[in-house]
Amino acid sequence: MIAIPLVAALLLAAPQQTDPAQNKWTPEQVDSIRQKQEQFRQQHEPARQRAIHINDLAGNIHAEADARAYVDAVAEELTGHRHMPWTTRSIRHRVAHAEYEAVTDPSRQIPEQRIVDIWNEYVREIDAPAEALVTVAEVHNLRDAMYSNASDRMWKNEMTQSLWTMPNVYSIDADGKVASGCRAVEALKIIRDMHEMFVVLRSARARLQKGLLASDLTRLRPENLAMLSKPIFSTAELHAIKNDNPIQPAARRYQREQGEHAYQQLLRRLFAELFPVD
Repeated sequence: MIAIPLVAALLLAAPQQTDPAQNKWTPEQVDSIRQKQEQFRQQHEPARQRAIHINDLAGNIHAEADARAYVDAVAEELTGHRHMPWTTRSIRHRVAHAEYEAVTDPSRQIPEQRIVDIWNEYVREIDAPAEALVTVAEVHNLRDAMYSNASDRMWKNEMTQSLWTMPNVYSIDADGKVASGCRAVEALKIIRDMHEMFVVLRSARARLQKGLLASDLTRLRPENLAMLSKPIFSTAELHAIKNDNPIQPAARRYQREQGEHAYQQLLRRLFAELFPVD
């Protein structure tokens, strides 16, 4: 399961898009803030343009070569991060094949149940707390929030357009919502997000308890949209959710006790289960 230790980087943090002039700051402070915003914009622009290109690749897969170009672009963008075994040629080929099949044949999408089974196998193998075990309903709610957050908020703001906020990653049904199955790169992102940012899973559980989907919140009347002032997966109403991560300490302990070789073997086995050979 290549995405479990896939990336250390988190979603790009962007400054709030408020007008400094509306605050009671001095002209010097306003100028300083605007200068920093412009500096951030300039520094972020190359990565933003690459993300736009990769998102276009993700949305235009008509042949396996298109899928390979997309997977290669993602892998190359991530090159340099720690724990990146999936950038090898053989693994890229396997991911690209699964991506192409998922896009061109909905019956070949990766079932949410498979992601749940693989994730729970990982959790049990590294002896993580039972809290880390997931259900299909939780994974679907999480995917819904990830797509809604990307398509309705993050991708519409050039300051938050990045590899992690691309909307074309997701498998979408005829109603414009996430399908019951996943694309290949999407599956990797789901697992990566649960591993690196466990709070998103806790947020999904909180929404489930209230019978909510993040995509439904976007249909509320304007006066009720204040709750969307923060990313959907961590709305203000979920302020009491813990932000600690039960997975990473367990993974580190497993590597320390069993050794790095055993850990990599575990990941390779789970990767093979995520993308089985026909």
